[in-house]
Amino acid sequence: MNRIDTHHHMIPPDYRKVLRQAGIDDAGGRALPGWSPEESLQTMAELGVATAILSVSTPGTTVLPVAADAAALARDLNDYSAELVAARPDRFGFFATVPMPHLDEAVTESVRALDKLGADGVVLLANSAGTYVGASGQDELFAALDARSAVVFIHPADLPGPTVDGVQPFAADFLLDTTRAAYLLVRNGIRRRYPNIKFVLSHAGGFVPYASHRMAVSITGDVGGSPADHLDDFASFYFDTALSSSAAALPSLLAFAKPGHVTFGSDFPFAPVAVSKLFAAGLETYGGLDAAGRRAIDRDNALALFPRFGAVAPPRAPSLVDQIRHTASRTVMRGVVRLMSAQ
Repeated sequence: MNRIDTHHHMIPPDYRKVLRQAGIDDAGGRALPGWSPEESLQTMAELGVATAILSVSTPGTTVLPVAADAAALARDLNDYSAELVAARPDRFGFFATVPMPHLDEAVTESVRALDKLGADGVVLLANSAGTYVGASGQDELFAALDARSAVVFIHPADLPGPTVDGVQPFAADFLLDTTRAAYLLVRNGIRRRYPNIKFVLSHAGGFVPYASHRMAVSITGDVGGSPADHLDDFASFYFDTALSSSAAALPSLLAFAKPGHVTFGSDFPFAPVAVSKLFAAGLETYGGLDAAGRRAIDRDNALALFPRFGAVAPPRAPSLVDQIRHTASRTVMRGVVRLMSAQ
């Protein structure tokens, strides 16, 4: 029981009522599951989780299009979360709900939640009613978060477009949604202008590790700069393992992410306990990790983000494998730079 789960959702009773009143009974194509603090604690026991950082998943406050209504819902959700954490501070933390895309209200609630409620960070949907994290005009919010060295959990939402018949959004669209947000955060220079923000990308970053070199080249052709620097910006994100610690996904994630930048995630209750156990087992049995590497993902890397949950272990020195992986990435980028310069 030592894991820290950075991707663990809650569905408070009043929030469920708001969704029902809006005619919403699913998220990402999956029916809304049951949830209670007691169910979270039971699941945590089964997954070996000591502490879960709670967050509200999509659609969040976007279910209420009026800014004042969205802000009121965010306040209610964050007050509920703070009370829950106050009752079990050793077992729960929370990412505050932010009423995007309403920028003024989002700044106000972020500041209140972080400064007065003791939130462990904020959750931002990759897109809120079609407005993406990282789009132009959001500097006021990022400045407030940067001043507080905030942890920002990026969670996907339904894509701002029609669904494809037979493709459940959570299965593929969510991964693209997260990738789009990450792309804009790098492309528009937000990662570099606000270096104190620790962005955590859901589900191993969507397609980011796999497509990082391609995206770095695209950004260079679009706005200039160095593809190697853009690649470093992508690698500077944190990534959780929710639904992603498989034999196919883990090698790509671990080859790309900076050491110390991968955290454990269960995606409960949207992922049934059996599914969360399956992916947790993949992490436990993956041959590319030693005991120290697993311990880092399970707990130590999250402790660096949330030190209140225990003594922070000293940063793990990059292993020889880590060094080889990152050297290989830089070598590829240098080759790309030479090719672009020759054209």
